[in-house]
Amino acid sequence: MPRVVNKAGFDLVREFEGFCPDAYRCPSGKLTVGFGHTKGVTHETQVSRDEAEELLREDLREAGEKVSMLITVPLNDNQFAALSSFVFNLGPLALLQSTLRKKLNQGDYDAVPEQLKRWTKARHPHSGEMVDLPGLIRRRAAEAELWSTPT
Repeated sequence: MPRVVNKAGFDLVREFEGFCPDAYRCPSGKLTVGFGHTKGVTHETQVSRDEAEELLREDLREAGEKVSMLITVPLNDNQFAALSSFVFNLGPLALLQSTLRKKLNQGDYDAVPEQLKRWTKARHPHSGEMVDLPGLIRRRAAEAELWSTPT
C-alpha cells in the first residue's frame, strides 16, 4: 500500500493552493481547479470542495509515490510530506534532477531545508522569464519548517 501524506502535509498544500471551484490559470499558466489539480482540467471544469479534497488526496498519493521512488534514505512522516508537497508543486522531474535529492540520498538530511528554499522561481506566462514568486518563497519556507519538525 502506498504511503499516505500526513495531515500536516495535506493541510500545507491545501493552504498554499487555496480552493477555487472553477478552472483558472495558475501563475505558471496551467489550467487548474480545486486545490491545485491540473490533470484533465478544461476551461469548463468545476468541482465541489469535497471533490477538490479527494482530487488533492489522489494528487498527493501520486506525488508521494514519486518521492518513494526517488529517495533512498528513510524519511519520517513530516519529511515525506514536505517532499510530497514539493513534488506536487514542481513535478517529479524537479526532484529527480535536484541537488536536494543528491544530497539527501547521500544522507545529508540537514541540507534539505536550504535546498528547498532555492526553488522559488516560476516561468512568467507572458515574458517567459524566470521570476521569484512570493507564494513560492513562503511555500518553500513552510516545507522546510515541516521537514524540520519531528513527528
